[in-house]
Amino acid sequence: MARGNGDEAKKKRLKFRRLLKPGKFTPMPGGFSPLYAMMAEEAGFESFFLPGSQLSHFLYGVPDNGIIGLRDMVDHARHMAAHTNIPILVDADTGYGNAVNVHFAVQEIVRSGVAAMQIEDQEAPKKSGTAAGRRLISVDEAVGKIRAAVAARDEIDPSFVICARCDGIGAEGTDFNDTLKRCIAYVKDGGADLIWLNSVQSLAQMRRAAKEIPGPLLVIWGGGSPPPSWAECASTGVNIALYPTIAATSGLQASWELLSDFRLRGPKALVDWDRRIARNPFGRAPAKKLLGYDKILQIEKKYLPSTAQRDYQGTWGHKTHYIDAAGKLAKRKGS
Repeated sequence: MARGNGDEAKKKRLKFRRLLKPGKFTPMPGGFSPLYAMMAEEAGFESFFLPGSQLSHFLYGVPDNGIIGLRDMVDHARHMAAHTNIPILVDADTGYGNAVNVHFAVQEIVRSGVAAMQIEDQEAPKKSGTAAGRRLISVDEAVGKIRAAVAARDEIDPSFVICARCDGIGAEGTDFNDTLKRCIAYVKDGGADLIWLNSVQSLAQMRRAAKEIPGPLLVIWGGGSPPPSWAECASTGVNIALYPTIAATSGLQASWELLSDFRLRGPKALVDWDRRIARNPFGRAPAKKLLGYDKILQIEKKYLPSTAQRDYQGTWGHKTHYIDAAGKLAKRKGS
């Protein structure tokens, strides 16, 4: 299992930089949990995003409004980096203040072992990137924050990627032309390694942005129509299509559906839920495999004295699945 520091962190940062080469395209899912990142790696994705919005929602139960801080993000990023082999991009909101705060935020996040971080150009308190009411700081201030981020990064590890996010599309007092000018300045004057263009509305915008911005480009689809295919995204020249909350929000919806059904129908809802999982072509989520439960047994067998060894053959726990391998409902005992 990978670790988040030293050589392993360097390898993941260089791996992430390879994703940013011209002609390379990759989809990037996101979610708040290290286990979600591990599942994304198991499913075959090349990178993963740790969004501040999901930490706010799932760990603190508050809106994405700049409420969580640097320590929350760094501690969570460290856990995610320590248990994955794919690069992790971290959401650092506005850098938690001005250029001074950005300097220290960058160095703390670099030390967490992740591959990259993004800093957005919103005024504080920031709003969710998907919400109305966003305002941007001046171009000069944003460029200064990016330059501070790059300099702070270079003091520790130049391979770490600094992503500059522009929230201009849909924000107060801006249009797409102004947004593009900002993105160009963030690369030319700020030295950003990657541009995040938020809430793109069309493939035409993506093509123009990829052509005019002198650096790698990450986009989030914000148009009213369904998102374009990966082939369509790749054809525009963008490097990354980000789906920042997909792992977490899908789990949220599944929990809501099961809780509502469980309240309505009781344990029958659990049986039907388990039956749907058993029929799923992707099988059950391999949580125990990913979390390394077998490693516990290996460590115990190797290092514990015989008197401390656990009896795994003569003991058992309660069952959590009701459908057998043949897809049939298990019979109730003793009824």
